[in-house]
Amino acid sequence: MKRVWTAATLTIAIGLAACASTGSTFQSGVGDTYLDSAPWYAGAFVIPGNDIAHLPIRFQGDREMPVADPASAPGSEMAALIAEMNAYLDARGASARIHAESSQPGTAPDVQFGCETAGADECAGYEEHRRMRLAVGRPSQTWTQWAAAEAQRAGASRVLVITLEIGDYMPRQRDWKGRKEVRLGTMHTVDLPWLTSLDQPVNVLQLTGALMDSNGQAIRIGAEGLLARRTNLALAGFGIQQLISDDDVARVRTLRREDLPGAPLVWQLALDHMVEQLTGKTVIAAQ
Repeated sequence: MKRVWTAATLTIAIGLAACASTGSTFQSGVGDTYLDSAPWYAGAFVIPGNDIAHLPIRFQGDREMPVADPASAPGSEMAALIAEMNAYLDARGASARIHAESSQPGTAPDVQFGCETAGADECAGYEEHRRMRLAVGRPSQTWTQWAAAEAQRAGASRVLVITLEIGDYMPRQRDWKGRKEVRLGTMHTVDLPWLTSLDQPVNVLQLTGALMDSNGQAIRIGAEGLLARRTNLALAGFGIQQLISDDDVARVRTLRREDLPGAPLVWQLALDHMVEQLTGKTVIAAQ
């Protein structure tokens, strides 16, 4: 039968092709999810197994405005934190380390987490009804084929991809007394100064992660916030947002959860939670 293409049909076909392209969240394996509270995860619950390998954790900066990012070159606090995270992840033994012979080609999956936006990148909704958006952009075919081959070399079929990056979280009012907080991640909420603006997002250093199958489809995705950079009312009144700095990264390296027995390092506990959620394997010692 001869296929007839109308202008409308072509428009729809082109649109669908664009949606399914690299970086699009369309048909990425886990649809866009809107969450009111932590833990920040979406997708299928993972059956644990020995077929999971992980890539080294890396820092993903702001592609549009990299000058705003903390320094990440060798010798920087960010580089030191990444090295510590990778050594810790390797030692946990929940997945095999991929020792790639070459750098990652193409475009890796991009887990996106932050406040739900409307229009000009402004957080949508009013304070009691703001939600956080969790999604993942599709990797390129080049990356997918490379990752599948590297995973197979490591005896695995699923790949754990974890990234350290910066996102925007919305503060919330805790009670009628006006006390404020930000929900960073699994059982991790931190107080904010009383003068923190509820209309301005706070910059957060966060871990994002995805468990990918051999076809480049995400199975489960998530995020864990580590530290929030507070913006006071005076600066917020001028539309200024204080950003994560080199000093903040240095602080994260030694910041501890004093509210928990043994006062574990914030980043280690967050990474443990992420590994458990994305691999299905228990790695956190009983508190």
